[in-house]
Amino acid sequence: MPQSPRVCADCPVRDQAVCAALDERELAELSSIGQHVNYSRGETIFAAGDDSIACATLISGAAKISAVDAEGTERIVALVHPAGFLGQLFAATAKHDVTALTDTRLCAFPREGFERLMENHPKLTRSILERTLAELDASRALADLIGRRDIKARLAGLLLALARAAAPTPCGMADAFELPLSREEMASLLGTTIESISRRLTELERDGIIERNGARGLTILDQDKLQSAAH
Repeated sequence: MPQSPRVCADCPVRDQAVCAALDERELAELSSIGQHVNYSRGETIFAAGDDSIACATLISGAAKISAVDAEGTERIVALVHPAGFLGQLFAATAKHDVTALTDTRLCAFPREGFERLMENHPKLTRSILERTLAELDASRALADLIGRRDIKARLAGLLLALARAAAPTPCGMADAFELPLSREEMASLLGTTIESISRRLTELERDGIIERNGARGLTILDQDKLQSAAH
């Protein structure tokens, strides 16, 4: 069901998503083709090879973009957080799997309708380009993180990135949040083993830098020390 402009006005990522560039009239036009879709943790949002018929803005939750290599091993290539854009514009099929890491809510659009709006509204096209460049910078930062020799530094850098993603403001950092990735997923992303991730988490906790709460809860006790551990 198409959503109303009122829904868009109340959207928690309204000022950060690609639609932030649109005025009220343009936003009403976009909202007429959009709808909210919910996914549970572990559910596939897009599958590699499927017809690329939709794109979406992530409203809440988190998602991973991944590919399976020739040996059948999953490789996480990117993490997507609220306000992030999903989908392959101008592509016939999806190139990667996109999976919900937590209960996730999307604002989804039919790809062809969204592309037509981009043609009619240059501001939306510019916003998509800016988002793409920001995601490219994030991918480079992730590649730099994975390339670090010390596993503890890789893990500390990942925790900082997740803390920034969990913050209520773009420039902030959450002190306490739920880890969207399992230890297996963190190991896959950082190119190490589950055992190494477990040992480094224990070291960070023993050093008074973090505190673990339950299966996925994490509190950063000393941001400065975590920053130092990441370098």
